Amino acid sequence: MVLEKVKAILSEQFDVEEDSITPDTNLSEDLEADSLDVVDLLMSIEDEFEIEVPDEEIENIKTVDQLVKYIEANMK
Repeated sequence: MVLEKVKAILSEQFDVEEDSITPDTNLSEDLEADSLDVVDLLMSIEDEFEIEVPDEEIENIKTVDQLVKYIEANMK
């Protein structure tokens, strides 16, 4: 399931408990992700799900739910 994989990636990269990550978790506010963190996250997401996320798209993705929906819409 996409949400579970995303939670695992976020948990590992931001050193937070998976259980604390919900679909409403805000990447920059709740996880305190800066631009470098977002780049690292994108690389992990792209590798895990074999998709490409254009830079202009990531600006529109603020929450875990939005990230999951983007991945699901763009998976092959």
